[in-house]
Amino acid sequence: MMKSSIQAIHWTGSSLQLLDQRRLPHEEVYLDYQEATAVADAIRDMVVRGAPAIGITAAYAVVLAAQQHLSASPGNWHAPLMRDIQRLSEARPTAVNLVWALERMQQRLSRAGDDPVAALLGEAKRIHQEDIDANIRMGEEGAGLIQRGDSVLTYCNTGSLATGGYGTALGVVRSTWAAGKLARVFAGETRPWLQGARLTAWELIRDGIPVTLITDNAAAFLMQKQQVQWVITGADRVAANGDVINKIGTYQLAVVCRYHGVKMMVVAPLSTLDMGMPDGRQVVIEQRPEAEVLEQAGRRIAANGATAWNPAFDVTPATLVDYLVTEAGVITAPDREKLAAFHANLPGGGSGSHN
Repeated sequence: MMKSSIQAIHWTGSSLQLLDQRRLPHEEVYLDYQEATAVADAIRDMVVRGAPAIGITAAYAVVLAAQQHLSASPGNWHAPLMRDIQRLSEARPTAVNLVWALERMQQRLSRAGDDPVAALLGEAKRIHQEDIDANIRMGEEGAGLIQRGDSVLTYCNTGSLATGGYGTALGVVRSTWAAGKLARVFAGETRPWLQGARLTAWELIRDGIPVTLITDNAAAFLMQKQQVQWVITGADRVAANGDVINKIGTYQLAVVCRYHGVKMMVVAPLSTLDMGMPDGRQVVIEQRPEAEVLEQAGRRIAANGATAWNPAFDVTPATLVDYLVTEAGVITAPDREKLAAFHANLPGGGSGSHN
């Protein structure tokens, strides 16, 4: 197994430090947070991003809220703490890991008594470590599907920056590379935040994995030239029927994969499965500010008067997914029946995933 040298989320003992991903790859700057409201802003403003990382960050933010309100008002801390949890839940509504992590923290809070900080911190650390362990297992599961000499295209950022460590889709890339099976790794640039260009390329180069960057609109031609055998992505949510909600642009990659016979692998922890969501059409898709499309580095690049449509995510129908990889195993051609049976067979009857 190849370890990642990157730690984007760090608990100091009294505060939370986040690697500011907006400033990568040019600067590695950690920001220090002591209040949950500031962490909610950091999630919304993309200091931290990636569904698992958002969930972990929110869990630690609940600890910060408990510390702050217990110190300020020992006899009246519960109501302001719950307000902070609500604000955190609204920071980025599409990523199911955010709500999942906050629900776990609230469950722990309900059993913690009058001084919940230690119990909440223990739960946040468990969420963090469980994610790392799940990533490693998913990396091994996904690598087992890839043949020696295959090349892959990955999209957005799904590595240590987007998770507790190691990565989901990028964890599969890491494990496959460590096994000596990968011929080449391509990364889509991922407009408008350029997570592929800024973050995925930075992670891979830092860990000694060569990467070739392509513009997002070159993917179809790359497949036509038979340069890749796999597209591997993560997910911000997987609905009960297997529909995948992920970074905008994932759907078009899946469509082009099907036309060219390229395999589509989605790598997602159990915390991303939302069995209470019937299908992807029901998911609220986050709309980001127009300026992210109309501007670059604070300078307008579009003609004056032009407007922009900027959804952060899209929905890939389950029929376009060849493999759904989780830490509990692989589902081939996922659909509603397969996911229901898979979920029912998890330890505790599926209690480990979001319901």
